[in-house]
Amino acid sequence: MHSMAISAARALGGRVQKQEQTRRRIVRCAQRLCLEAGFDGFTMDELAEQAEVSRRTLFNYFPSKVDAVLGGAEPPQFSSPELAPVAEAFRAGGPHSRLVDDLGELTRPLLATQTIDRESARLRRSVLTSSPRLLTVIHERFEEVAEQIVGLVLEREGPDFGAVRARLAVALLIAVFDAALESFSQGGPDDPELAELFTDHLRLAGELFT
Repeated sequence: MHSMAISAARALGGRVQKQEQTRRRIVRCAQRLCLEAGFDGFTMDELAEQAEVSRRTLFNYFPSKVDAVLGGAEPPQFSSPELAPVAEAFRAGGPHSRLVDDLGELTRPLLATQTIDRESARLRRSVLTSSPRLLTVIHERFEEVAEQIVGLVLEREGPDFGAVRARLAVALLIAVFDAALESFSQGGPDDPELAELFTDHLRLAGELFT
């Protein structure tokens, strides 16, 4: 029985790894096609062919061309079962009782959903600079997440904290993430991963105000 459980766990791990490899391959192909032909210059059928997957498989991973190029679907919701416990801990003033550090804890789970490697990070930056439409989409998604975090900050700190201060805190968080992503995209295989870079950059940002 024990050996069967181990075999099942290994099989599951293998499937997850294969799915992640497929996902990353689709994203890289979508980004390359976008750079070569423009966002409107290729179809989902052409993307499926390039990524060597069926059309059905492609849509199982990404519901739209925008999602395939950006490497993700709709913005995460802090009310979701996965993020609600983290949001609740943040509302309660935890886990460090320091706003900047706790904002890092609040947003760190979002990085776990970023299935992005260095090549994809570099391609994504090139794609965004070449496509105003995609830049608008990513901005809208950032804004939606930012508004959720602003609401959580005000719930935690109280109305006297002020919406302006809350938005400034979130703007700092976005700037830190952007700087971490830039460092990640320019790094090599032996350099820190995105989550570690985000933590380091957030610590440096916090030191600016101490």
